[in-house]
Amino acid sequence: MKLNEITKKEFKKFADNHPQITFHQTKEWANLKAKNNWTSYYLGLKDNDKLIAATMILRKKIPLINKYMFYAPRGFLIDYNDYETLKSFTSQIKKYVKEKKGIFIKIDPYVEYQEHDNNGEIVKDGINNFEAIKNLKKLGYKHFGFNLMQDTLQPRWMHVIDTNGKTLEEILNNMESKTRQILRKNEKCGIKTREISREELPLFKKIMQHTSDRREFVDRPLSYYENMWDNLHESGILKILIAELDFDEYKKNTLDELNNNKKELEERITKKEKSILKMNDKKFEQSNKQNQSNINRLEKQLEKIEELKQQYGKKVLLGGILFLIYGNEVLSLYGGSESKLMQFQSAYTVHYAGIKYAVENNYKKYNFYGITGDFRKENPLYGLFLFKKSFGGHVCELIGEFDYVISPFWYNIYKITFSIYHKLKTITKKFK
Repeated sequence: MKLNEITKKEFKKFADNHPQITFHQTKEWANLKAKNNWTSYYLGLKDNDKLIAATMILRKKIPLINKYMFYAPRGFLIDYNDYETLKSFTSQIKKYVKEKKGIFIKIDPYVEYQEHDNNGEIVKDGINNFEAIKNLKKLGYKHFGFNLMQDTLQPRWMHVIDTNGKTLEEILNNMESKTRQILRKNEKCGIKTREISREELPLFKKIMQHTSDRREFVDRPLSYYENMWDNLHESGILKILIAELDFDEYKKNTLDELNNNKKELEERITKKEKSILKMNDKKFEQSNKQNQSNINRLEKQLEKIEELKQQYGKKVLLGGILFLIYGNEVLSLYGGSESKLMQFQSAYTVHYAGIKYAVENNYKKYNFYGITGDFRKENPLYGLFLFKKSFGGHVCELIGEFDYVISPFWYNIYKITFSIYHKLKTITKKFK
């Protein structure tokens, strides 16, 4: 078995048919990372001219020292349970990286650690990849452990819906009843999703800014989203969907519902008076009361719609999500909602549009992406887990992050300089 540089075309052909493929292992992602001074290389391990493992690996100069770190985003495309192949790949990539002044290789394989259900509980006798971790450690990879919070380069914990071979109806039936109710309510309101163009990126930036202000995190500049678009959209990897509310349609739907309730009430009273309808008095009064309650609610709703239309115009932006679509999955990367209009819960509708896209285009899964592995109610991010859990699916736990250290001395220097560099960067951001 021999490791060599391979062409992008050769790499893509292999990668696109590998079970661990994600957008991270594409030339488009490499081109995007080049904007931040990462250099990409494409390597393949061949056995008798047959490609059996490969990786797109990135190199970046370490601040303050003339050395480099290497990173294979979401890990090598290899069978981590095949010790001999992994051993050969490791020994040869170590030599390759060392020749290019690399002091360590970081990987975070897209390999599930152990199977979990929708509640985060470990599935008894479920699948696991304990052997993969054992093999990596045996070969000298430093494991960063089974962290619970979102403190690695890529999330170790995610929430996923398996869409492979399933109908939209089957997936809807697996959702919590409250989620289905919200989706139906949003449809009645006239909330619709659409894909935006590049010229509309400021709309998405506005959504993310509102969200960052509300949740107190620093959002990325518009240029960041523009770079993502320019490198990922043309190939179909990136799509941004926004949710909008048309107040005229909302009003029409509300009027239709109002008139239906009035009609039901009038017809029931008429039929009762003419002895056409046989209904006991208690049930008759209850049905009338329900109609009248709906009428009162819908009349107030019409007033509110007029107020909102006066404030926001005929149509208003509610929220949006940036999706990355590649290989086996549709992944929800970033998203948010307009803070003043959160009562419409547009995130449900946009996620459902992503799920629908995954089903209709034969993707194997819809990935809500990052959650924490802490499923206690006391966890500040517990609400995020409950939201994603309400759509059905299951928790996915990956094996974690590993460093393969080539030069222990320079690796320790790197950790010190990185800490200093990170602190200076944080201070600079605060002053800005």
